[in-house]
Amino acid sequence: MQFISFSSGSSGNCYLLKSSGGILLLDVGLSPRKVKQYLSAYGLSLSDIDAILITHDHTDHIKGAGLLAEECGCPVYTTQAVHEGMGRNYCMTRKVPASQKHFIEKEVPFRLGDFTVTPFEVPHDSSDCVGYEIQCEDSVFTFITDVGHVTDRIRQAVSRANYLVLEANHDLAMLKMGPYPAHLKGRISGERGHLSNEAGARLVAECATPDLHHLWLCHLSEENNHPELARKTYEQVLSEYGIKGGVDFSLTVLRRLVPSEMYDL
Repeated sequence: MQFISFSSGSSGNCYLLKSSGGILLLDVGLSPRKVKQYLSAYGLSLSDIDAILITHDHTDHIKGAGLLAEECGCPVYTTQAVHEGMGRNYCMTRKVPASQKHFIEKEVPFRLGDFTVTPFEVPHDSSDCVGYEIQCEDSVFTFITDVGHVTDRIRQAVSRANYLVLEANHDLAMLKMGPYPAHLKGRISGERGHLSNEAGARLVAECATPDLHHLWLCHLSEENNHPELARKTYEQVLSEYGIKGGVDFSLTVLRRLVPSEMYDL
């Protein structure tokens, strides 16, 4: 497998997972023009995309999904509640064509080429929200973002992961002292909001196994986090458990507005 982050943050989220048998996009919070530009930089085109997986119906994850699906003619997979939420989202000006809507159920695996995809519940204040465990041969790539709080199912997903993309949205002190109004601070730090650096680091420290090879931190807030702060928090918390981030497994903080390199998994 190969993995690329095109964009990761509140301005837009879009990721690519590639195998010899196909290419998946995870969320499309970018314009099709941007996606085409980024694909081209890696020698790819829209016609190479086999399917789109959507986590939830907030604009920064879906705003380009309808138009992109039309242009590339590929199916869009998510739960019925998320599809309905996408239909209501006024920021998503072009909707997913009915013929390209594919409905999935949590904990029901489905096949896309040589990928086996298992969606699972993630608590967030959207119409619905899922993470994905994506298995290809003997490797499991796990994608978890917009996490209000850590559940037993999320712990289980982390424990199974060989490759893990995990939200590191905010630093609690920065959020507390930052410019956001109180109600928004409460929403972000609440049970259906977003995952902090420390909470994510403790999740990984307590649940990841020696079979975890690479951890990517995604969806960093521009106002309430900083890449080096996220990295240092993870390294500090992991060290309390005798784990060396960047040594026992690779640790990468994904950039908000700039595509990553193509990672060979």
